[in-house]
Formats: sequence, C-alpha cells, structure tokens
Amino acid sequence: MIKTNAILFATLFAFCIGQNAEPNKFLKKDPAEPTVVDGPYVLYRNDSVFVKYIEDNSGTKSVKTDSTSAAMKNNITLQINTDIPGKTFAVQLKQKLSEEKSEYKGIKKMLVMSDIEGNFGAFRKLLQGNGVIDENFNWTFGKDHLVLVGDFVDRGTMVTEVLWLIYSLEEKAKAAGGYVHYILGNHEIMNMSNELDYVQERYIQHAQLMNKPYMQLFGPNSEIGRWLATKNVIERVGNTLFMHGGVSSYLNNLNISLKELNEITRPFYTDTTYRYKDDRLNLIYSDFGPFWYRNYYKEPRAGLQQIDSTLDIYNVRSITTGHTIIANEIRSLYNGKVYNVDVHHAEGRSEALLIDDGKFWRVNTTGEKLDIRPI
Repeated sequence: MIKTNAILFATLFAFCIGQNAEPNKFLKKDPAEPTVVDGPYVLYRNDSVFVKYIEDNSGTKSVKTDSTSAAMKNNITLQINTDIPGKTFAVQLKQKLSEEKSEYKGIKKMLVMSDIEGNFGAFRKLLQGNGVIDENFNWTFGKDHLVLVGDFVDRGTMVTEVLWLIYSLEEKAKAAGGYVHYILGNHEIMNMSNELDYVQERYIQHAQLMNKPYMQLFGPNSEIGRWLATKNVIERVGNTLFMHGGVSSYLNNLNISLKELNEITRPFYTDTTYRYKDDRLNLIYSDFGPFWYRNYYKEPRAGLQQIDSTLDIYNVRSITTGHTIIANEIRSLYNGKVYNVDVHHAEGRSEALLIDDGKFWRVNTTGEKLDIRPI
C-alpha cells in the first residue's frame, strides 16, 4: 500500500458560468470553511453536468455539488489539489473526446513510466525533474511525447488528482506539438469493470457519500470514464511497442493489427459479464492478454523467438511494459529488446525510461541519466 501523510489544505474550486461568473468567489479561504479532500467528480445526467467534490469539516465529510447544463460544460474550470499544500492546477473540460490512434511513427524522443498507482508526488517529481512540466503544471516538453504504460489508479490516495493531471496535460501537449499517450493497464480496466480489490477504502466511502456505486465514477456517465474509454491497451510509438503486460505467443498467433486489437477490446472495458461474441476477446481479457501477461518476467518465461515474432508482426525494434516489478530500477531483457519500467514508486525509488533517437536511459526524479543494466 502507498503510504502518504494526511494532507489537509485549502483548494480553489471555481465554477464559472457565463458573463455573470464570479471567478474569485472561492479565492478567500475562511479557516472555518470545509477543506476539499477529493475530487472533483464530473458526472452527467440527462442534459445536466454535475461537479462533485468531497469536503472535510472538522473530521466530518460531505459532498459539495455544482451543476449546469451540459451545453455549458466548456465554461467549467476545475481546480485540482496536488501533493503540495495549497498548490492546485486548473483543468478545462475537453470539448470533444476521440478514440486514440494505435500507431504514432517517426517519434524520436519520449519519456515513459508506469504503475504510479495514485502516487501523485512521485508522478509530479518525475515529470518536473525531467522537463515535462514546470512548477505550475504546464507542459514544457515541446514536441516530445510522454508515454504512460498503465496502472495509474488503485492503491494510492491521490488517484483522482493523478487522472486529472494526465487529462489536462493531453491538451497542453497537443498545443505545443507534443503528445501524451495513456495506455490502460489491468487496474484501470478493473476499476471500469467493478473489480475493486485494490481501491483505497477512502474512495469507496466517497462514492457512498455521493450515493454512487464506485464503478459509476469510471463509467459512461462520468467525464473520467468517457475519457478512459477512448484509450488503447497497446500502441506503437516510434519504433517501440507499448502495453502494460506484454504480448503472449497466443496473442502473436492471432496475427491481429494494433488497430483491430484496440477496436475490439475497447467496447468491453466496462463489461462485467465476461461473455464475448468474438472468441479473441476471451484471450485478450485473460492472463495472456496485453494488460495481464507476465511471462516476460515470470515462469514459464517467454523465449527469444516469441519476442522476435512480436517485433516482426508489429514492425518495431523493442517492447516496453510495466505491470511486474523485477528490480529496484528499470532493466532491459532479451538482448535489449524488452524494457521493464515498473519500479517501487511508493518506496521513493521512482524512475522513468527516456528514449531519445534510438538510445535508452533510465532517469530519476532529478533528471539524471543512468545506464540500463540488462537481465
């Protein structure tokens, strides 16, 4: 479990609508006022949008709700808490959500990480230390790409904040000519499909306060749920293939394109029946699918022939995954053809993978480049 200090601090939540908005309404914090400890959650019902956040008033939690018509959603500005007391960042809701492409060729420089698991502090430090964002959470990575290889939810206590940061950085990156790739891991899909074994109890309690099953916070009537539903489970970025778990020999045998793999998988993120008309989905959603597979690192280990087959099928030079911690640092395997980026963020051992013009380094929260040792 991720251990964090309990942080209670004031947050700005500006909910400005039309020309009569009051942008400074929440700027002055009265010590007697409640403190925001989670949220916001943006939910839709009929033609209305509701913004809910959890407040704490001397140990008693309650729900604060603002609402407006869905047609006015572009006037909503959210302020999101961070791990720094008193520090927030602003988020504008996206005008349109579109499904991600599966291949992005010609990308030379990218920073890659996985398995943040609600640890906002580790996420922030890696991004700031490696020049992806500044102290005000603005994109500073230019035309380069940030690749997030799943499991940014569960276990930790700042899941909501982590998700909103990724959400906000996508638009900022695009405006600069860069890009953010958020590839789903097994834990994102677990949250969307009501498998909640690793969800922090505080989030279950907060859902109950809002009179919502937790799954609905990641469902089609929530902004976060709609956004996650546009994401892929596997992508090619540059000459590297990214997924959370790996590509099994069984998946190789399907000889399925990345585009088709993502297209047939996406509609079932929120499925709880496990009944698929397409038999290929029984494999994709099993332990041998791209977001659950572990046999690059666990017995029985995949052979080099299997790795080479994947590289040939998808015309890439390397594979990068998270999902399975194998060391206290990022490592390479299979003669430099596979990179594992899952590390102990919760223990303060955060690293990311830097790929720059075909060269690979592991980098820490200060941006120091370090050699990657093979296994």
